[in-house]
Amino acid sequence: MNDLATGPLADLIADRLRTALAPSHLHVSNDSAQHRGHLGDDGTGESHFTVTIESPEFAGLNRVARQRKVNHALADLLATRIHALAIKATAPGE
Repeated sequence: MNDLATGPLADLIADRLRTALAPSHLHVSNDSAQHRGHLGDDGTGESHFTVTIESPEFAGLNRVARQRKVNHALADLLATRIHALAIKATAPGE
């Protein structure tokens, strides 16, 4: 599993997704520097993320259902600490 997280919140995102979705591939990218000074930038340097995740949990699900699974695993963080989250979710073999 490739897991690149940068910062405490990125690490927490990766931990939550590993626990909830048992991914075969996971990459968490902190994109916050690209949004410095924009709406939603809380000054922590951890507000905008991209998650690339491959999990057997996504087999047979459409894009929206996959994103819902990711959002569910991160629900409290999305409500309080994550301003923006881009999700690229696939099942093995796709």
